[in-house]
Amino acid sequence: NHEKANNQIEKFYQIFKDMSFKISFADALILMPKFASILKALIGNIEKLSEMALTLLNEHRSTVLLKKLPEKLGDPCKFLIPCDFPGMAKCLALADLGASINLMPFSVWKRLSLPDLTPTCMTLELADRSISRLVGVAEDVYVKKIIP
Repeated sequence: NHEKANNQIEKFYQIFKDMSFKISFADALILMPKFASILKALIGNIEKLSEMALTLLNEHRSTVLLKKLPEKLGDPCKFLIPCDFPGMAKCLALADLGASINLMPFSVWKRLSLPDLTPTCMTLELADRSISRLVGVAEDVYVKKIIP
């Protein structure tokens, strides 16, 4: 158990050697409560502490240490964009967030009198784990985006 503690302290020395921060030592203790016992042992070895006092802290480690990480956001589920087509009261299109696939209800495709679709047997599993069977694929369809 003593050997395990020494290994942990040595690992902490190594990690601590790679970082530097511009806050008081007391603030560092407050921000790192899980390392309190290791820091106490470190204080007992002044030579190592002095050696590590001059190391620099990169931006990533500073952010983690000061708890300035951005808030994690949840999955937006379905992201729908309202579309305005002549002769249609309301239409929502599923926005593509990077998959290079854009979906449109087949009923909307037919009402817009767009070119024939190339048949496909492709299915898509959506974020909510539902399966959508595609009627066909359209390529090179001109889309005009108007951003308010």
